[in-house]
Amino acid sequence: MNTKLTLTIEKEVIEIAKEYAKEKGQSLSEIVENYFKLVTVDRRRIEKKQLSPNVKKLRGIISSNEDFDYKKILTEELSKKYGV
Repeated sequence: MNTKLTLTIEKEVIEIAKEYAKEKGQSLSEIVENYFKLVTVDRRRIEKKQLSPNVKKLRGIISSNEDFDYKKILTEELSKKYGV
């Protein structure tokens, strides 16, 4: 169920966000919703019915150490790839 939400955001930020959304082929609402999903992922329980069949097959097959920092590894690999 979708619910309307009113936000107060700086005009310049909204204009830039609208351009970004257009480039990505998404609505601004979709961008905001996806962001909220991203930042609240630890607080939500994802139900199986929300997952695609491919993700359902993969869910739970990989385990990692608790100190695994994928962002650090991703940053390192992208730095290697692009020479940054």
